Amino acid sequence: MLRVGLTGGLGSGKSTVAAMLRELGAQVTESDALGRAMMEPGEPVFAEIVRHFGPEVLGPDGRLNRARLADLAFRQGRLQELNGIVHLPVIEAQKRWMDEVASRDPKAIAVVESALIFEVVRDASARGEKESVLADWRRRIDRVIVVTAPDELKIARYAARAAPDGVNRAAIEADARQRLKHQVRDAEKAAQADYVLDNSGDIAALRAQVERLWPRLVAEGNKSR
Repeated sequence: MLRVGLTGGLGSGKSTVAAMLRELGAQVTESDALGRAMMEPGEPVFAEIVRHFGPEVLGPDGRLNRARLADLAFRQGRLQELNGIVHLPVIEAQKRWMDEVASRDPKAIAVVESALIFEVVRDASARGEKESVLADWRRRIDRVIVVTAPDELKIARYAARAAPDGVNRAAIEADARQRLKHQVRDAEKAAQADYVLDNSGDIAALRAQVERLWPRLVAEGNKSR
């Protein structure tokens, strides 16, 4: 089985690429979905977030107030603390998913869509976790695809998705810029990636690149077996 990491900055179009790869036959999981499930009441990650950040991160319904948590992480300088709680359980969940896919189909192309493949390594190194599984993505992923796009285009896409009616667009764009500041730059990601997809054009151009890439992934998978 070929283990593929699919990454890109906020608004880069990685979810669109993930959907295209799924159509072509890949098995795909989304790290955001794994993380969201872990942040539900009753989960160990949820309990640790509340213990660490305090009850102020809870909403009236007893769930996490994600806007408040995002404010603490991105605007009050506590992102590393949050990542230190969330990253390892998400990585472990990715591995369990890959193991399940491999048991069902040893010939699968298993794609993990994650915005933070390189950021996980950066943050683990910053915490001094040099021997941790988080510190070297190649210990858990065979190939990495990076989806790139100009930052202003990423911000416009993010804002269009978050506020299709245009309400609070300026605030949403400011939030996107703040989040991008915490992400590794495209040039650095591309330098470490196995494959780079340029999503500065239209959907047809992106699809053409994905369709050219797919046979190469299949061939890589055959060689790995």
